[in-house]
Amino acid sequence: MSELSSTALVTGGSRGIGRATALALARNGYQVFITYVSKPDEAAAVVAQIEDHGGVASAFCLDVSDTDSVARFFAENIKDKVKLSVLVNNAGITKDNLLIRMKDEDFDRVLNVNLRGAFACLREAAKIMMRQRAGSIVNIGSVIGQMGNAGQINYAAAKAGIIGMTKSAAKELGARNVTVNCVCPGFIETDMTASLTDEVRAQYAASIPLGRMGSPEDIAAAVAFLASPAASYITGQVLAVNGGIYC
Repeated sequence: MSELSSTALVTGGSRGIGRATALALARNGYQVFITYVSKPDEAAAVVAQIEDHGGVASAFCLDVSDTDSVARFFAENIKDKVKLSVLVNNAGITKDNLLIRMKDEDFDRVLNVNLRGAFACLREAAKIMMRQRAGSIVNIGSVIGQMGNAGQINYAAAKAGIIGMTKSAAKELGARNVTVNCVCPGFIETDMTASLTDEVRAQYAASIPLGRMGSPEDIAAAVAFLASPAASYITGQVLAVNGGIYC
């Protein structure tokens, strides 16, 4: 394994928090694999930016909610081909609506991508990292999974599940020197929050002790730390990066 490239896999790495995380891990010396579902041009731009700064990166189209596709992806691109040092489970979507108006398919789709998808990638990465007896897994949760939010029953359920999954996996994988942690962003300037009205954004900002929404780079810095040797004795933890909003 020592001859293989030390690689970080970031799901949903073409934009927002995923993009910032991919760039941060590349700066830390990892070969970076990112996945995307739509907008291949944005994924290619992330790869190009990493390569322009002397790094190595590749982009792959992958729907993490399709567990068979996830298994094939790991078999064809990860296992015995690179040293998987870091997995960042970042891929996620929203389909917001009030509880009584939410369709079954919107509830299921959000859980399938955000929770089942993270589980599928976690399971495949665990098989590899346990054999290596080394690795770091960082799951991206959300402040919504900690405190809830009207109109986001499905998203809150998925992100709360991420927290429980993190703690359980940490207990299972710790004996093999594999750490599993969760970063819970607060209200971050991403495509998901760009659609909010100015009034809603102002309300959110007013509720944050630091007085501003966070940036993707704020989250990427936390992920990069948890994936680094400096965090080798940290596992099963939930790191809230939210400007001071506490549930």
